[in-house]
Amino acid sequence: MQHFEVNFDGLVGPTHNYAGLSFGNVASLSNAKSASSPKSAAKQGLQKMKALQEIGLVQGVLAPQERPDIYALRRLGFSGSDQVVLEKAAKEAPAIFRACCSASSMWTANAATVSPSADTRNGKVHFTPANLTNKFHRSLEPETSGRILRAMFANERFFEHHQHLPDNEHFGDEGAANHTRFCSDYGNAGVELFVYGRHAFDSSKPAPQIYPARQTFEASQAIARLHGLADDNAVFLQQNPAVIDQGVFHNDVIAVGNQNVLFYHEQAFLNEAPAFAELEAKLGQPMHFIKVPSAAVSVEDAVRTYLFNTQLVTLKPGHMVIIAPTECEEHAGVKAYLEQLVQSNTPIKEVRYFDVKQSMRNGGGPACLRLRVALNDQELEAVNPNVILTDHLFARLNQWVDKHYRDELAVRDLIDPNLLDESRTALDELTQILNLGSVYPFQRNAL
Repeated sequence: MQHFEVNFDGLVGPTHNYAGLSFGNVASLSNAKSASSPKSAAKQGLQKMKALQEIGLVQGVLAPQERPDIYALRRLGFSGSDQVVLEKAAKEAPAIFRACCSASSMWTANAATVSPSADTRNGKVHFTPANLTNKFHRSLEPETSGRILRAMFANERFFEHHQHLPDNEHFGDEGAANHTRFCSDYGNAGVELFVYGRHAFDSSKPAPQIYPARQTFEASQAIARLHGLADDNAVFLQQNPAVIDQGVFHNDVIAVGNQNVLFYHEQAFLNEAPAFAELEAKLGQPMHFIKVPSAAVSVEDAVRTYLFNTQLVTLKPGHMVIIAPTECEEHAGVKAYLEQLVQSNTPIKEVRYFDVKQSMRNGGGPACLRLRVALNDQELEAVNPNVILTDHLFARLNQWVDKHYRDELAVRDLIDPNLLDESRTALDELTQILNLGSVYPFQRNAL
């Protein structure tokens, strides 16, 4: 039986914009209200997907959310036609309006936490959409995310879907951005590392003081229970509160792992030694813990370049590649570190750079753009085939983007009712291309 780690990248939506919504995300705030290019953003994402497919990886596509979220605005008391709702919200509550226009669902690492069948008691692949309760604009995502995932992984023999955790900050869950799976091979039982920012029910424990800790210990434990992980398949580790206060809002901004490698900054974790020992013991084999010292790369430079918000992928046994944003290549110190790293005695042998600037300016790098799903060949066969990238689908999606996306979008354009109509037309066509059925509220007669 063959085994694969499939990367499902989020397709950037037709209303991609920079609203600067995410307190604690330095890149997001620094580019607030700048003009964006939805067409360029979508094509950059598609190009990265195609490049990974061409080097031999199985690559999938995850559909975006509908934005502006008219239904959320109506729930908040704005009424009338769509145009009136948009105009009233933009005038009377501009911050809420911008939140309901968020483009953040492009960061698929936050869509869900996934546990492969090799790790779970019932031998199924488990999915739990992230509730994303820490940010209002992201808390609008989980229901649609859940419907999209169910349409992609519909076969109940192989896949099990859970409702997102309760919508409360005590169970704040940010999905795969704070979850990494280690294994000897993708088909073997692995160890899942859950990284959390604080204990919700114990205020005596360490916690950040400036920026919020979005993932709680209690949420991570709940996901492990829902997914039926045994004690031998899970390790819990706290993110360093001081590094969260430096703008590291998710663990995937300061660490990335794959198989037997964890690549991380020395300030990433709080008291990592016991957790690393536990991880290695449960995995039953030595790990490569690659710790980057502050003297080589500061936390500020790691956040600016997203050195750790990179993809770490295996091309063949013992040969891993870092998929990095071009910001890493353009920073002399970070580039020099990476050049040294690939010459050292670790499985990381290459670095490949990709231009994802439209995503980077909104606060997300290559790792944010993808959800990793380890599958065996039977499970892969059971995935909705229309969401797996092929040459035909790549060409079809590029044509779709050319047909429906605007070259430039300013925040003020979000009030335009024509944009909403354009977006719905595009998404309706996309669900037919990907064979998803009616996953969007406007398709489900929600008005």
